Amino acid sequence: MALFDQAFDRQRDAAVVTGAGNGIGRAIALALAGEGVRTVFADINADTAGAAADAAADPALAFAWVGDLAERAECDRLLADARKRFGLITLFVHSASPPRREQDHVLAVSDETWERMRAVNLDAGFHLGREIAKSLIAAKSPGSMLYLTSLHAHTPRNLPHYSSSKAGMAILVKELARTLGRYAIRVNALVPGAIAAGGFVADPALARHIPLGRLGRADDLAPMALAVLSNRIAAYVSGASIVVDGGLALTNWFDPPELD
Repeated sequence: MALFDQAFDRQRDAAVVTGAGNGIGRAIALALAGEGVRTVFADINADTAGAAADAAADPALAFAWVGDLAERAECDRLLADARKRFGLITLFVHSASPPRREQDHVLAVSDETWERMRAVNLDAGFHLGREIAKSLIAAKSPGSMLYLTSLHAHTPRNLPHYSSSKAGMAILVKELARTLGRYAIRVNALVPGAIAAGGFVADPALARHIPLGRLGRADDLAPMALAVLSNRIAAYVSGASIVVDGGLALTNWFDPPELD
């Protein structure tokens, strides 16, 4: 059998992917379903969640779920609905994140915007990951989790709510990995660069800062995401942050924000 045949157990594995209506989350969710993994496409937008699930190679493997993960009750509803549909969830991808607006710099970002970014990125990421882990531990089953963080967990972005929440997610990955490893649950981060997808609209001129010479695409992330999630391919990888950015992290291209 080739190394990359059957990266997932189609009889056992089931996944929840947040932010699966567009961008990187959509690409990863479609790739999982393409590998025969039963997958929940969770998103706040009903139209995009439904369209993404409908695009799966086998729509029977794709379940569109709609809700606002800034609300704890909605996080719990997602888990309940996912388990009712597919049973034990063995794979978790947290890609959901509120839209970013360039005008929300340090002196302008509102309390509401700050709190919502934290609630979706960090609070929901922690709660969903922990609850999925509890079920895996009770079932004595291995599992794998993947969090989409950011280069700006370590580099200012002029969006303090975004960078701070992503920095929190980066250390959360390490905390979860350290605690859950004894239960054969691996937790890792995927760190995208300038990916022209989802809520990020990049200036094409940014490509001049990227050693590989182009902006990234959501599909650039999906193969690496599957490799890291697979307990067959990446069985000895946990607590890692894997950068997929075309080399962009080798530069710092942001100037300080313009202040009114």
